[in-house]
Amino acid sequence: MKLNGYTIIIFGLPRFDQEIESTNFTTAKLLARNNKVFYVENPFTIKDYFKYRKHKQNEVRKGFYSPFNANIKDTGIPNLKIVIPPVLLSINFLPEGKLFRKLLLLNESLIRKKIKSVIRDNNIKDFIFINSFNFHYPNVVRGLKPIVKIYHCLDPLILPFDSRHGVVSEKILVKESDVVLCSAKQLYSEKVTQNPNTYFVPNAADLSHSRKALDPELPVFPSLTGISGPVIGYFGAIERRIDYDILQKVIVMNVDKTFVFVGPVSREFIPDVFFNLPNVKFTGSVPYEAMPSVIKRFDVALIPFKKDEVSATIFPLKLFEYLGAGKPVVATDFNLDLRDFTGESVLFCENAESFSTALNEALNNDDSGKKLERLAIAEQNTWEKRVDEMAEIIFNTITIK
Repeated sequence: MKLNGYTIIIFGLPRFDQEIESTNFTTAKLLARNNKVFYVENPFTIKDYFKYRKHKQNEVRKGFYSPFNANIKDTGIPNLKIVIPPVLLSINFLPEGKLFRKLLLLNESLIRKKIKSVIRDNNIKDFIFINSFNFHYPNVVRGLKPIVKIYHCLDPLILPFDSRHGVVSEKILVKESDVVLCSAKQLYSEKVTQNPNTYFVPNAADLSHSRKALDPELPVFPSLTGISGPVIGYFGAIERRIDYDILQKVIVMNVDKTFVFVGPVSREFIPDVFFNLPNVKFTGSVPYEAMPSVIKRFDVALIPFKKDEVSATIFPLKLFEYLGAGKPVVATDFNLDLRDFTGESVLFCENAESFSTALNEALNNDDSGKKLERLAIAEQNTWEKRVDEMAEIIFNTITIK
């Protein structure tokens, strides 16, 4: 990695202590291998503050909210510190327009004041600024004078909360950044028309974590013990992007198998019938640390996403996590760009019939050679390699500037 010895300020969308591992925080941790990194997490709004005021999320942040001090949290990871921004006004409910943008500038000035305090107290002279998909606050970097400005684009803006103002804000970010990094080819195709210095750097997996599933001594996660027969498993959020129509047909066609969904459940998106099917099990949220013990019990791993313009931009982390655990993967054909990275090792299916056939093929005809092929593919798609790619792009941009 050529990017070595720099100070990097990353303004990320996820909070540092969220349960699910994120691309944003993983990137921060890996950039901290050779650089000093300050991760500025997504700010609490007043609404968030009162929601979590009696929870652990608020307790761990007490003493850090003030914009006038430079208090930072240690992570236990060398060179990686956490910056807690001030509590901001809750303004997302407002319609797009002059009032919203004026109040947004006020919120951004408070975040900027906090970052300036950190810069001053840590005697930071030159630094790289990465907005890691925090499109809600596009103007924070103004007035900070970094040596290079990066926008890391990770998903399309679909949910109403994100798109209400995010569509306008993200255009500002893309236009004003020195470099834009995109995690999917379709996102790249969209952003490169707005900023020619746009690059495609796909998501990857923490292979050191997922490969723990290969350890014969690792116990299976408790809620998955005692399940008889083949387990067809999904690890992640159970929400809007899943193709429930195809999935329901597949489940009914395979009553000899148990379909396990491990992760937070967005009940409003899931048809009621799924909670009455005898061969379906929902476990609820599971800590990311437990992921290997969960996937260990899967006989086949699923990625059953809808095929639409949203899913076409998805480069799911779980794909390489599954492969890194040695598991066969069956997916819908939601994003065929993924074939460029998986070869023949992942079966992409267009309907319930081909999906069911692929499941049985994976169960009945798997062998050690196919497993080694999956592990080799995962080895080529690690976070270490991806962050090295990002670091080289950033370094080359600094050199040119």
